[in-house]
This record gives sequence, structure tokens and C-alpha cells, in this order.
Amino acid sequence: MRADAARFLARYRWVWAALGVLLLWAALSLLTERVSLHALSGVAATAAFLLIAALGQMLVITTGRGNIDLSIPSVITLSAYLTVIIAAGLDTNLPVTLLAVAALGLGTGLVNAALVIVFRIPAIIATLATGYMLATLTLLANRQVKTGRTAETLAYLAAGRLGGVPVVALIALLLAIVIALALARLAYGRHLSATGQSWTAAGLASVRVGTTITVAFASSGVLAALAGMLLSAYSGGAFLEMGSPYLLQTVGAVVLGGTLIAGGSATAAGTLFGAVLLVLIIVTMQIGGLPPGSQDIVQGVVIVLVLAVAGPGRRR
Repeated sequence: MRADAARFLARYRWVWAALGVLLLWAALSLLTERVSLHALSGVAATAAFLLIAALGQMLVITTGRGNIDLSIPSVITLSAYLTVIIAAGLDTNLPVTLLAVAALGLGTGLVNAALVIVFRIPAIIATLATGYMLATLTLLANRQVKTGRTAETLAYLAAGRLGGVPVVALIALLLAIVIALALARLAYGRHLSATGQSWTAAGLASVRVGTTITVAFASSGVLAALAGMLLSAYSGGAFLEMGSPYLLQTVGAVVLGGTLIAGGSATAAGTLFGAVLLVLIIVTMQIGGLPPGSQDIVQGVVIVLVLAVAGPGRRR
């Protein structure tokens, strides 16, 4: 019985994050009257933006060798500025805006992949450098902002509701389902897992390691750009450091969800529950009156504890 339970938990690691969501929500419901279905809707919307970016981070982390995409915050911020500048509050400009934002995310991902694969630069350093370059472009874009209007269609996607459920939450859920199916049923999912376990062994098994890693980084860039586009509509504009919170939070959502930080195994469902759990932790700290700096410390401690506790078991 114990062995069966261990195998089940090893296969479905997202169960821990889902259990954490239920327990924390129950605790909040008992401790405060401010937690309601309306509050749950707000949590879902906030977690949706995090989930969109975290799904890309999950793919990068799964490639192994400690790969993490640190350019995500800069992509989010710059894509938000591009949305404000190009769309200019008009629905007619949305197709061009979408192309520009997608090109930004795809281009960033391809550059990151080239630095890692071709030039053999560690992903943390490569993506950090790319992020700094994008941050400089963001400063230039900040001077071009002339309107704070948001296109109606984009505003509906980011802040609208369908049957009481935030539309952005439905978008994030759809993306999570698509990625989960791709990892489970497509050859790319098997190639990604093999690459994360060992680049050398995957190459010997005829896996196109370079292509697999490139797709992961490109997907991360595009998803981060999409998150920035929607965030600009949700907040009614763009501002510097808009994407900064997503540096720690995307990694946190992935780790809390059960994706192996060493690579080789990903869970989209876990990333979904991890994003919700992380948002609930932040909400709990806000209700408790902790200052923003302390909130960052607590998030970091939670992530370290998860890695410390889960690490030995996962290595075995």
C-alpha cells in the first residue's frame, strides 16, 4: 500500500500543490471574512498571468542543466510597452500589435537558445544578459508612450468575465491544457524529458537536442510576451519594472507545482496549481500586513524549503 502511494505521488507530483491550495484556502476562509467567491475570482485572474509566463519557464527548466529563463521579466515589461504604443487603444491595431509582441517573444527566445546552444553560455547568464538589453529598450519605449487607452477587445480578454469567470483565467487554463497534452502525447514531450535527463544520452538516442531546447526557449519568450500584452490591458497601461515580480514567481510556481528543478520531468497541471498556491501565499501575507520586502523573503524561503525537502526523494 505504501509503495503504491509512493509511486502515485511520484507520478502525480501536482497533488501536493493542489492539496496546498485547498488547505490554504480553507484556512483563509476560517480566519477572515474577506475570502469569498469574488475573492477567489480575483485570485484566479492574478494566478492566470503568472501561469502563462510560468508555463514557458517550466519548459526551459525541464531542458535540464539548471536552465532558467531570467529574461522573462524584461520580455513582459517591453511587450506591455509595445502593446500600449502600437495598439494606441484601437482594436484595428491589434493584429499588428500581436505580431510585434509575438516577434519580440520569439526573437528573444531564439537569441537565448543560440547563446546557450551555439556559444555554450550558461542559461542563467545568457538570459540575464538578454534581459538587460531588453531593459534598455524598455527605457527607450517609455519615452514613446502617449496614450493610456486600452483596446476594447484586449481589455475584455484581460479583465472581462464569462459566466463570472475571468476570461484571462480561461485563456491560461486552455494554454495549460494544450501544453499538458503536447508533453504527454507528442514526440516533443518525450524529447524534452530525455534532453532534461541527459543532453548526451538524448543525442545518442537521435533526439535533436538543439531543436528541443530552442523550442523551449522560444515558447518561454512568446508566452512571456503574451502575459505582458494582457497585463498592459489589465492594468490600463505599462510601467517600468512591471515584470519584475515574475522573476521569482515563475520559478516558484514551477517548483511548487512539482516540476523537477534538475530537469527531465515537467507537469503543466502542477504549474497551474503552483501558480494558484503562490498567489494564495502572497494574499495571505498581504492580509497579515507583511511589507513587500518581507513577502519576497517568505516566497524565497518557501521555494528553498520545497527544494530542500523534495530534492533527496526526487534524486532517489
